[in-house]
Amino acid sequence: MSALIPHRFLFDFEFPLRYRAAPPAVDGRLTGWRDAERLPRLGEIDGNTDFADVWVCWNETGLYLACRVTDKRHPLRCDPRSFWTGDSVRLCTDMRDARSNRRGTRYCQHFYFLPTGGGPKADRPVAGVARLQRAREDAPTVPVERIRVASRVARGEYQLEAHLPADVLSGFDPREHPRIGFYYLVEDADHGRQYLTVGDDLYWYVDPSTWATAVLVR
Repeated sequence: MSALIPHRFLFDFEFPLRYRAAPPAVDGRLTGWRDAERLPRLGEIDGNTDFADVWVCWNETGLYLACRVTDKRHPLRCDPRSFWTGDSVRLCTDMRDARSNRRGTRYCQHFYFLPTGGGPKADRPVAGVARLQRAREDAPTVPVERIRVASRVARGEYQLEAHLPADVLSGFDPREHPRIGFYYLVEDADHGRQYLTVGDDLYWYVDPSTWATAVLVR
């Protein structure tokens, strides 16, 4: 019998995001990522087995993200017009980590990445930005062409890397504000959903207080 309230909802999670003076190349190969940059497998608290590996690191130029999904049985389904379906990776950040805020502020952002679905043949990776629902104030408009994204699709798996530059992260200030709100969700047509803290039933897409805290450490 599943719990009415996920166990992860009962905790305030905090973990380090590691500094990289020379960050990994954004080419979809996932070479050079370190075990210390792999995000914690919090799904195990609720008895779930994670199907994706997710890494994040940072430096003065912004945040770097990588994801690998394996054991896929069907072709990727990625449509930028409905990015929330099919196969995607989503990342939410709050550069002020205001854990008491139940609605988004100008420092809260929601990014999404698709391993395919872009370009004339729909075989190129896609990066985009979505609004947080019911936000008190929207973050400034982001030029999505500034976000670098790369992917490699092979039989039964895909790998994806992205760089979110400092100037697209609203309020990015590692020296004065090293604690940031942080959330990710991997949506997969084969495996379902893997999320950092809570799922749709607890409104992560509305409420930044449901996210974890990431500390930008050197």
